[in-house]
Amino acid sequence: MKKSALTAGIIFVFLLGAGVIVYRHFHGGHTAGQKAEIYYCPMHPDYTADRPGDCPICGMHLVKRENAAAAAASVAGRGIFSLTPEKQEMIGLKTEKAAYRSLSKTVRASGKVAYDPDLYRAISEYRESLAAYEKIKGSSWQEAIDRAGAVVDSSKLKLRQLGIGEEQLDSLDKDPGRYDNLLLAEDKVWVYAQVYEYESAAVKPGQKAVIISRAYPGREFSGTVRSLDPIFSEETRTLRARIETENPGRELRSEMYVEAVIKADLGTVLAVPVSAILNTGEKEIAFVMKGESAFEPREVKTGRRNDDYAEIISGLRAGEKVVTSANFMIDSESRMKAALDN
Repeated sequence: MKKSALTAGIIFVFLLGAGVIVYRHFHGGHTAGQKAEIYYCPMHPDYTADRPGDCPICGMHLVKRENAAAAAASVAGRGIFSLTPEKQEMIGLKTEKAAYRSLSKTVRASGKVAYDPDLYRAISEYRESLAAYEKIKGSSWQEAIDRAGAVVDSSKLKLRQLGIGEEQLDSLDKDPGRYDNLLLAEDKVWVYAQVYEYESAAVKPGQKAVIISRAYPGREFSGTVRSLDPIFSEETRTLRARIETENPGRELRSEMYVEAVIKADLGTVLAVPVSAILNTGEKEIAFVMKGESAFEPREVKTGRRNDDYAEIISGLRAGEKVVTSANFMIDSESRMKAALDN
């Protein structure tokens, strides 16, 4: 009897150990005291599994239980939902991938051919003070040298306040007649264009511009942005851009009103169509397509934009598909899904 009991006990312990090994094999190695990982489908929360994979109902990737709630609530008041391909076609839904694109922007600004006696006088004062300093700087009278230098610095500061950059200051001595056309019409003129505040960051010295005048329909005068005023106009909230413009035949005359079309290069950035961005007033949202039928609301942050594309600063990765049409219907579905889940 004792021998039979001992044999039975050994067999029981062996079977118990084998059972633990089998359990660990089929349940990811979890032992007593360890919490099993649970994965579930954001579209079908009732379906769960103990390992990563795809939902057999919709094909969507399963998500860890602790991460799923955060993913589903990535945008408060909106939830992940699905639409069949037939419904997508019926509402005219379209998508496009987020991608790196070279963006450019056309800035249109009203302006006029410059007649700027203040700037002309400031340039004259700078030239005269610089000439006086050059004459006296070799003398032994240090006080006079310091005083002449201070006058040069003062006139230079005035020019900077009027929008003249360091490069242009250097050119005053090299090409004395370059700025005389502020008062006299020559084969080149200055055009002063008023750039609105929201577009001012895109305009920089060196950019090409086209000048158009109603006096010469169909004509275009080529120009280059040379400088921008450092201070905005308080009345108009515009920044004045100085554009050096070709004036063959001296057809552009002082005080003539013109339009400046400035080509601004925004660089290569991650971007999506402007139509993909839904602005709620508090945040910007894009709907990301997952698989063939699921849509996830995603809060994004945008940067620069032109008429067609908006730069994505955060919230999207290159290659992700975003909804570009029927956004308001998609948004309604998303909000309805969130309301039903609550």
